Amino acid sequence: MERDVVVSDPAASGSSSSASSFAETRVICRVCQKQFAQYTCPRCNSRYCSLPCYKGHSLQCTESFMRENVMDELKQMQPEDESKKKMLDILKRLHLEEEMESDGEDESMLSEELIQKVMSGEEIKLDDLSDDEIKRFRQALASGELSKMIEPWAPWWKKPSARSISLSPDGSQLIRQVSKEDTSTSDPMIDEDPIINEIPEGPESPLPSLKQLTRVEPSPLLAVHLVDILYSYCFTLRLYNGDWHSDPLGASTVALSMSKVMGEDAKPETVPEALTACIEETCSPAYRHTGGFRVAIGLVDDIISILSLGHNALVCALSDFHRLIEAGRSMLKGEKLGKTQSSQSSSKLRGAARKLFFMTCWVHEQPDEAWPPLARIVEVQKASLEELDTGNHKADRKNKQQSNVLIEEL
Repeated sequence: MERDVVVSDPAASGSSSSASSFAETRVICRVCQKQFAQYTCPRCNSRYCSLPCYKGHSLQCTESFMRENVMDELKQMQPEDESKKKMLDILKRLHLEEEMESDGEDESMLSEELIQKVMSGEEIKLDDLSDDEIKRFRQALASGELSKMIEPWAPWWKKPSARSISLSPDGSQLIRQVSKEDTSTSDPMIDEDPIINEIPEGPESPLPSLKQLTRVEPSPLLAVHLVDILYSYCFTLRLYNGDWHSDPLGASTVALSMSKVMGEDAKPETVPEALTACIEETCSPAYRHTGGFRVAIGLVDDIISILSLGHNALVCALSDFHRLIEAGRSMLKGEKLGKTQSSQSSSKLRGAARKLFFMTCWVHEQPDEAWPPLARIVEVQKASLEELDTGNHKADRKNKQQSNVLIEEL
């Protein structure tokens, strides 16, 4: 264990006897070991002499913070903490809403004509449908009938190739794929569908260091905020079946509504708090048709998968998310919206893009050892959510059995 080096000041020892009892002692800086230390780190009580030494010490402090924070949070997780109580409330509310919807549901289904149009790939707009067809279309969408006609998308983070992603030391992509469209002499004004690679590409340019972006020390809560952002990213890609390029503005709007960190500038302090907010939004009426609580648990598993892949996969995911938001911003400029509405939407997307870029740079500077502990925290939360879901279903079955017995007795 290191000890602070204490040096007695000879000038002080040469003073009067009363003053010599309070001889001034000085501590050598723990970082440079050259100057007297004048300051103390509020977190680890290390002594340092200047701002450069504080920054050098602070980097070590930040690297160890995540590991320590993980262990503390795992120890403090209790079965009846506030996040679990809130999650139970979400489950109960979701169950009641589903029961009410099933009770009032009529038996009208999607018309054969509309099904044929969808299967043939013909574009359908709500304005082309009658009120009854709109109603049936929404019912088919909510029940998942339409999703059965679409081939399920396989997330890139579940593919074997995701385990061998390579980036340059500066965070940029090693090789940029050149498509035939890039080398052809086609009209640049023609809007062609972009090519979607199996694994999203990393940043096109080298990532700057955090010292170039801000003079303020990065918040130790960025790891928690990363969980919120990854949940939003995975939700958006799954909702759009992997192809956000088909509607960048719609996809970016969905992403901001799901991510409280980007959309509402929230600052959750724990992983359970971040996940609870995301899951509550997933189970809300706006997105309940996507699958509700079971889909939310699957998205938590997606976060674990990306974290387990490590540094390069995280950088690629955040870079892809940043491109999604920027594409939404570009598309917004061509939309005919009111000046106030357009300004507000543009400001939100611009703020989200900045946060994503900063998060990408922060992730790039973190040590590889930072991600397994964070993945472990999310794994613990997933197990807790599955336990709550199982318990909730058992309680529902018990209540139904009791109600059946009462009916039989009557």
